[in-house]
Amino acid sequence: MVSSNAQGRQPGIPQGITVILAGFLPILAIVSMFPAVGAMIGHFAPTDPSAATKVPSMVTAPGLAIAVTALFMGLLVDKFGRRKLLLISTFSYGIIGVIPFFLEDLDWIYASRLMLGFSEAAILTTVNTLIADYWAEEGRRRWLTLQGMVGPALSSIMIFFAGTLTAWRWNGIFLLYLLAIPIAIAMWRYMYEPESDATVRRNLGMDEDADASAFPWQTVISIAVLTLFSSAIYYVFIVNGSVVWEELGIDDPESIGQITALPSLFILAGAGLFWLLGRKGCSFRVQVATFLSLLGAGLAVMGLTTNWQGMIAGMALQQTGAGMAIPTLIAWAQSRLPFAHRGRGMGVWTATFFFGQFSSPLVVSALRGQLGSMQAAFLAMGLIGLAGAVVFFLALGRKRETSEEHLVEAVAEKGQVP
Repeated sequence: MVSSNAQGRQPGIPQGITVILAGFLPILAIVSMFPAVGAMIGHFAPTDPSAATKVPSMVTAPGLAIAVTALFMGLLVDKFGRRKLLLISTFSYGIIGVIPFFLEDLDWIYASRLMLGFSEAAILTTVNTLIADYWAEEGRRRWLTLQGMVGPALSSIMIFFAGTLTAWRWNGIFLLYLLAIPIAIAMWRYMYEPESDATVRRNLGMDEDADASAFPWQTVISIAVLTLFSSAIYYVFIVNGSVVWEELGIDDPESIGQITALPSLFILAGAGLFWLLGRKGCSFRVQVATFLSLLGAGLAVMGLTTNWQGMIAGMALQQTGAGMAIPTLIAWAQSRLPFAHRGRGMGVWTATFFFGQFSSPLVVSALRGQLGSMQAAFLAMGLIGLAGAVVFFLALGRKRETSEEHLVEAVAEKGQVP
C-alpha cells in the first residue's frame, strides 16, 4: 500500500504528469461537450421546447457550481489534507460525469452537471494547491508551462473522440468522463501528502512565521481582485468571438475554423512566454502587465479591424495573452500564500476565476447594447484590459519576494528542493 504521507519524499515526473492530467479534467468537462450540443438539442427538442436554451446552459453549468463552492473546497483542503480530497473528487468526477449516459431527462442531466461542478471545484483547488506544496518557484513554472502546452493538445484529441462518440450515440460523449478513474488510480499510486512549510522551517532551523496562523486577508483580496478582472478579460473572445466574425461577414463555421486554426496555436506561444519571462527573472508584476496588455491589445485590434486579416492579427495577440494568463495568475497566487491557508487561498482563486467566466458575457452584452456592436464592445474591453495592465503594474509595487519565496530560497540552498 502506498503511504499517504511520505515524509521527506521529493516530487518528480510521476507527480508532475499526474497533476497535469488531473488539471485537464475540468477542461475536458467543457471542450468535450461542444461537438455534442447540436445532437443533444436535436434529441430533446421534440419533447422539450426549451432545449435550445437548456443544452448550452447545461454545458457551462459546472462553471457556476465551481464559482459557488470553490472557497468551501479550499476550507476542506486546509482542514483535511490534499491527497484524500483529490482522490475522492477525481473518483466522483468519473462516476458523476458518466451518469448522463444513462439518463433521458434533460433536467436530470442538468442537475448531474451541477454536481460535477462540485468535483471540479475540489480538483482545481487541490491541484493548484499541490503544485505550490510540491515545487519551488522554478518547478512550479516548469509544470505550469507544461500544463499550458499539454492542455490544448489534449483538448484537440478529446474533441476528436467526442465527435466520434456523438456520431455513435447522442450521449456517447459522457463515456469520456470515465478517463478520471485511471487518473484517480495514478493519484493513489503517486500522490502523497506534502509536509507543511512549518515542518520544513523546523528541519532547516529557521524561525517560524509568527503570523502563520493569521489568515492573510489583504493578500487573498488582492488575488481575488486581479483574478476576477483578468478572467473577465480572458473570456471575452472565447464566448463572443464568433459574433465578431459574423459582423465582418464571415458566418460559415467551417471557414471560421480554417481561418482561426493557425492563430489559435499562439496559446502555446503564451505558455512559452510565461516560462521565458520567469526564466529571465522578470517579476510577477511584469508578467501580469504583459498578459493583460496582450489580451487588451488583441481585443482592441479585433474591435477596430474591417477584415479577416486584422482578426487574425488580433487573435494572435489575444491567444498569446490567454496562454500566459492562467499559469501567471496561478503562480502569482501560489507564491503569496502560506501552507496553512493555501487551500482556502486557491479556493478563492478558483471561485473568482470562474465567476469571471460567468460575469464576462454579461458585461460584454451590456457594452454591446450601449455601443451598438460586438466590435465596439471588444474595443472597449480591450482598452479596459490595457488600462488594467497599467493599474496592476503600479498596484503590485516593487516587492521582490514574499515570505514564501524567502522560504523557497532557503530550502533550495539547503538542497531540500529539486
